Amino acid sequence: MRVRLATWNLENFDERPGGVEVAQRIAALRPKLSALRADVLCLQEVGAERVDRQGPRTLSLLSELLEGTAYAGFTRVAAGLPTGGLSNIHNLVVLSRFPVVRQQDIAHRYVEPPVVRLSVDGRKAREVRWDRPLVHVTLAVPGPRPLHVIALHLRAPLATALEGQKVTPSSWKSVPGWAEGFWLSSMKRTGQALEARLLVEALLSEDADALVLVAGDFNAELSEMPLRLLRAEVDDTGNPALSSHSLTALEATVPDERRFTVVHEGRRQVLDHLLASGALARAHVRTDILNDGLGDEWTASKAGLKPLGSFHAPVVSEVEL
Repeated sequence: MRVRLATWNLENFDERPGGVEVAQRIAALRPKLSALRADVLCLQEVGAERVDRQGPRTLSLLSELLEGTAYAGFTRVAAGLPTGGLSNIHNLVVLSRFPVVRQQDIAHRYVEPPVVRLSVDGRKAREVRWDRPLVHVTLAVPGPRPLHVIALHLRAPLATALEGQKVTPSSWKSVPGWAEGFWLSSMKRTGQALEARLLVEALLSEDADALVLVAGDFNAELSEMPLRLLRAEVDDTGNPALSSHSLTALEATVPDERRFTVVHEGRRQVLDHLLASGALARAHVRTDILNDGLGDEWTASKAGLKPLGSFHAPVVSEVEL
């Protein structure tokens, strides 16, 4: 059976003031969602709203977006806060045509929060915790093995805000304040990549031929530390006996001229990835990136323009299970 696996960052899909009208965004996003024809879809930056001030947050905005599409009937798994529950912004959502056997949010299960002492904090001990959990979903797909989907959205390469160190939301009081904030963000991004890698190792230790997909917005390209850590290629481990542990970047098969998911100041980058375990990579048929007409996020930001659709392109792979 041919199965389509996809990831897409919807780019601040929420109801924060000052953005484009929700109806306009839905009109721009829905056709591309339908064009993906995904059986399993990992979404990032999905907002969650409260019907009333005391009630729980729900994915009512996402429901509106999915209305009239095949995804409206899919099973949903969502997470946003490392402590559990949904955040107002930047939630992770996995939509699946297949039954969900198990789901779990993972934050600091495999990696303890690092402890640092910053000069701007007077060298007080500070724990570095992830902004979001990983979402691990086990799906009953055709065949003898389930599909393990690890959905993630790693920290962006923007400095973590530090109390008393900023002049405005976008400017810092000092270079040391900015530099240590930037270092914290780097630790969060790489630390969560390590946690995802250790989760993959746990799955492969149970079944060397496990079907594992790590999908989402990694905020890093293949040559950068988070991806090198996750992929664990022989060039890095130095041991061919560990090659079965490597993850394959399925989007790397897309032709050079089409291989980009973000345009930043004219530079084409691949920040959104589908990483497959050996058994899943051997089932790979083809991968596409739907980046026609993709806007430049940097140019739009400098001009004060909000996204109508998304400044990220979705990535979709077909596998034969």
